[in-house]
Amino acid sequence: MNQKNVVKMNDITKAFGKVTALNKVNFELRKGEIHAILGENGAGKSSLMNVLNGLYMPDEGEIFIKGKKVNITSPAIALSLGIGMLPQHYKLVENFTGAENIAAGNQKTASILNRKKIFAEMTHLKNELDLEIDFQKKVYQMAVAEKQSLEIFKVLYRGADILILDEPTAVLTPQEIKNLFNIIRKMTDRGCSIIIITHKLEEVMKISDRITIMRKGQYIKTVDKAETSAEDLASMMVGNALDLDVPFLPVEKTQAKLVLKHVGAHSRSHVQTLKNISFEVRGGEILGIAGIAGSGQKELCEAIAGLYHVDSGEILFEGENLVGKSPEKITDLGVSLSFVPEDRLGMGLVSTMDIIDNVFLKDYRNKKTPGIDRRPSEKKATRIVEKLDVSTPSVSGHAVSLLSGGNIQKILLGREILLQPKLMVTAYATRGLDVGSSKIIYDLINQEKKRQIPIIYIGEDLDVLMHFCDRILVLCEGEVIGITNRGEATREEIGLMMSGIKRKV
Repeated sequence: MNQKNVVKMNDITKAFGKVTALNKVNFELRKGEIHAILGENGAGKSSLMNVLNGLYMPDEGEIFIKGKKVNITSPAIALSLGIGMLPQHYKLVENFTGAENIAAGNQKTASILNRKKIFAEMTHLKNELDLEIDFQKKVYQMAVAEKQSLEIFKVLYRGADILILDEPTAVLTPQEIKNLFNIIRKMTDRGCSIIIITHKLEEVMKISDRITIMRKGQYIKTVDKAETSAEDLASMMVGNALDLDVPFLPVEKTQAKLVLKHVGAHSRSHVQTLKNISFEVRGGEILGIAGIAGSGQKELCEAIAGLYHVDSGEILFEGENLVGKSPEKITDLGVSLSFVPEDRLGMGLVSTMDIIDNVFLKDYRNKKTPGIDRRPSEKKATRIVEKLDVSTPSVSGHAVSLLSGGNIQKILLGREILLQPKLMVTAYATRGLDVGSSKIIYDLINQEKKRQIPIIYIGEDLDVLMHFCDRILVLCEGEVIGITNRGEATREEIGLMMSGIKRKV
């Protein structure tokens, strides 16, 4: 065991059902270093760190902390070993002050608070790190960067010297990112060792000492920053193209059917989620959308479907502006919008209903007669089950939540396609499906393409996007980084664009 290593993880394996999230992954962290873990969405970065932090128990493998073999079964045990993890979503009590959040649940905090002593300790550590924190301010009054500083401070105050930062710059401004990097360097000066989970190549090259690349649940390589480049990292991150049986169907294109012009949107917390989005989709074209998770794909889908508020710009379908119209009004205008969402049970289907009733939810608006008649929906449900080889005991009386994820996805997509859409928007249509089921989905989408339907296909597998789509649009942090025709850009170029680096033309 190298004494310089404060963390050593050997052959870590973790499976969730039939899905192997981690397959014999190795990782080492040295004392005082900033070590980035880089990879695409689904590479296993967060899963590996959740094992180190005690949120997941590995199925196989061993962990050494500061030379000692350990069994980390909870975050509390991880913290007792000096490991603290900062989540992407802050876990702070909004109505508490900064000081109250730090003191709450802290083993240093006695049953009777010695406020003077606690504030003295907090102030000393705050000054040492040069952190901008007002301990008297309520959390709900704090900006995002202040909340993050408070989370960092809370972990350090509780004694952690091995810190895991999960996508720490995701919602920060450039100046806030610069300040965060200064804080990270000061932490390593104090002897802390830092792990950063990220997908942003430019930031990796700025802040890290070493980089570990992961891909599809496997360890690929660990490199020194001084001996690599953003281009090399992108190549390792996306890997070599796979020989996939993904069918590309050449179809004669019509004029542009869907046109977005300078579309902008914000979340409820006033974070800009879509930034000046402009593109068009022609009939008979599949436009693939590539991007790291959280880059604006979900918001873009929902904006087109009338489910997400748009602040500026226009979304034109066959010349009609959809902005400001509800999904019902969009349907009343004759726009049949097939929307397969990312969250298939949260948004796409009602989990407690059977297949017939889930089909009926889309059928009832087209009824020509009064009363409820489930027979047409039953016929459609039976067609879906037969055509897509859905494994289910029955189309009635059996909740869809009891089916496997792959069968749920088949039902969802089959229902939407039976509506004979004028526009199809699909998000992660083959997520969780095996090769055979995925092939069925590709063929169904290609049938709609053959009808010269404009299709937006949002996916997370670059191999599929590059084989299946006519063009690929790359999103990063809500902004269009580039649009490339099929076969014009390499996987490395698309990987760089996904990290925010615009393609050189």
